Amino acid sequence: MSTCLLYRQSPTRAPRYYRIELAMNLFAEVSVMREWGVAGRNGQSSISIYGNLRDASIAADSHRNRMIKRGYSRA
Repeated sequence: MSTCLLYRQSPTRAPRYYRIELAMNLFAEVSVMREWGVAGRNGQSSISIYGNLRDASIAADSHRNRMIKRGYSRA
């Protein structure tokens, strides 16, 4: 459905990424998939399931805003 990709670069650390994706699953639920880590390496991921698109959108926006406050910016 929708994807947001954020990056953070620092002169002293390796560049990092944070990806948030909204997707429908086979059971008519909405998944918020998050993936983060160092660019060019395997990262970590998390999937949260929500009963409707509104709740999933609010959660995804919350994660995005938190990462922007931590210094990430849109690609």
